[in-house]
Amino acid sequence: MPQKIEISQKTIIFTAFFLAGLWIVYYIRDIILQLYLALLITTVLSPIIGKLSKYKIPKTVSILLAYLTLLTIISFSVAAIVPPLVEQTSSFISNLPLFLKNVGFSVVISDQIVQQLITQLGSLPAQIAKLTLSLFSNVIGVVAVLVFAFYLLSERERLEEQLAHFVGEKKKDELVKVMSALEIRLGSWAIGQITLMFVVGLTSYIGLRLLGIPFALPLAILAGILEVIPYIGPTLAAIPAVLIGFGISPILGFATAALAFLIQQLENYVFVPQIMRRSTGVNPVITLLALAIGFRLAGIIGILIAVPVYITIQVVTKEYFLKGVRSS
Repeated sequence: MPQKIEISQKTIIFTAFFLAGLWIVYYIRDIILQLYLALLITTVLSPIIGKLSKYKIPKTVSILLAYLTLLTIISFSVAAIVPPLVEQTSSFISNLPLFLKNVGFSVVISDQIVQQLITQLGSLPAQIAKLTLSLFSNVIGVVAVLVFAFYLLSERERLEEQLAHFVGEKKKDELVKVMSALEIRLGSWAIGQITLMFVVGLTSYIGLRLLGIPFALPLAILAGILEVIPYIGPTLAAIPAVLIGFGISPILGFATAALAFLIQQLENYVFVPQIMRRSTGVNPVITLLALAIGFRLAGIIGILIAVPVYITIQVVTKEYFLKGVRSS
């Protein structure tokens, strides 16, 4: 006799709210990205503002000075990187058929496939530029991020007082605890991940330049960006460099492959333990799954907010729902 499966009313309500929450997250994904960027700015600038406050500089002036310093660093970095990046990327695209021919791919791959590959690579800078413009050319969005970060930096205590008026003193303490835990998790993860990407990219650039591999800058930037993808990213980033090395000479190809292997070993045993030791990382399998789901739901923006959304759900579940269940 088949067993009767009963579903409680609480389970149905929880499932409905959970699905509604997922839909809301998807619908406001752009706002979530802005909030995450504001939280990241807050986490990065807090130590600087704390040091300036020791010199009795008003908090508002400290925040403005920190903003000016951050914008100056970003401006000089973009001005220094973008021109050679565009030049080397264009040269790489135009010389790609020659490298593939030298390696022997022309025997296996037809000219039509090679042309399609070149077309996709050629559209990559345009897609990156489009994404950058969509994130930063919207003046309202940029202002919203900066204002929200400014408010978090300068009015944190007042924000907690205002929460008490809306949700009560007890709930306020719970929300503040969740916000603090979320700020620590997101900030530590983001700073650790960005630092790791920078170190891997810089190490790749130095190694490729020492070997004499052309297009070292775009290849190094690719290695840094793909560092966000566990396991697969470093291998994918090494493929173009190794192909170019073999396209020049077999010795250089093996040397490039050895360089990629060395960087991966340094990443596994030196960079990750040292950089991420103070950061509560995310399981690599969970990261891959979150990136895949994020890309499927929202494309590039989904990739950008996938891990932050997962961390948010994890923190809220751990600090609020699970403790609420245990206490009851």
